[in-house]
Amino acid sequence: MGEFTDKLKGAGDKVVGSAKETIGKATNDTELEAKGKAQQLKGHAEDLKGKVKGTINDV
Repeated sequence: MGEFTDKLKGAGDKVVGSAKETIGKATNDTELEAKGKAQQLKGHAEDLKGKVKGTINDV
């Protein structure tokens, strides 16, 4: 994937993960809350991956 695609996918995962975490907390569903946190971490990693690709391309 390219830089933009990685950043876009990362942003999506962060938003969806945040929603899952919020719903999990509101419904006292610890499994959904944990999945939301994990998806947010995945989103941060994808965003970082995109930034690294961008930096490499700039060099």
